[in-house]
Amino acid sequence: MERLQKIISEYGYASRRKAEELIKEGKVSVNGEIVTELGTKANKDDVISIDGIVINKNIKYEYYLLNKPRQVISSALDKEGRTTVVDLIKTDARIYPIGRLDYNTTGLILLTNDGDFANHLMHPSHNIEKTYVAKLEGIITNEDIIKLKKGILIDNRKVDIKRLKVKNKDLEKNTSLVEITIVEGRNHIVKKVFEKLNLPVIRLSRISYGFLNIDNLKSGEYRSLTIKEVKRFYSI
Repeated sequence: MERLQKIISEYGYASRRKAEELIKEGKVSVNGEIVTELGTKANKDDVISIDGIVINKNIKYEYYLLNKPRQVISSALDKEGRTTVVDLIKTDARIYPIGRLDYNTTGLILLTNDGDFANHLMHPSHNIEKTYVAKLEGIITNEDIIKLKKGILIDNRKVDIKRLKVKNKDLEKNTSLVEITIVEGRNHIVKKVFEKLNLPVIRLSRISYGFLNIDNLKSGEYRSLTIKEVKRFYSI
């Protein structure tokens, strides 16, 4: 383990002093996590990115699709010792999740050690659609549906609902089951959308990400992405 600025310098990307500035500016990430502390140490097997560009290219890239269970953290590490999505995948590579799902949200999440790929997918200009199934407390009305189709304002920004499908209304249990497709990546965004309509989300699962679906993967199961799938994402 060596200081991060030393590793950056050894790769010829910048001097140690410049590397320290980049770290303090929040432009350096290790295994997908932004690092701002100068004392941070890493090793050369870690995936080190500057402004989203991986500087240590001598890495065999791996790409995974995981059906995330409940009560699993969407992170590479957890200070509280809770299970993370990385713990569920058998690999020696320093992988990390692309984006996040809440602690109790289940479903499709991608993991990789390819920083370029992760940044490509998360860039807002690519408008990658994500589809969720949400169980709501309350009965969704036609008025609610109209409001959703017009777009809901969250923190003064409109959330564009690409598609909405009401799958079930249980009048006896006072719940609704809906399928919603958005391109947003903000934290808790689906829950916030329905909270605006006074329809709290009881259960939430992501069933698709772009052209990828959860398919027949059981909770906690995963598979590798094919080369064709990776290239298809890069073509977006």
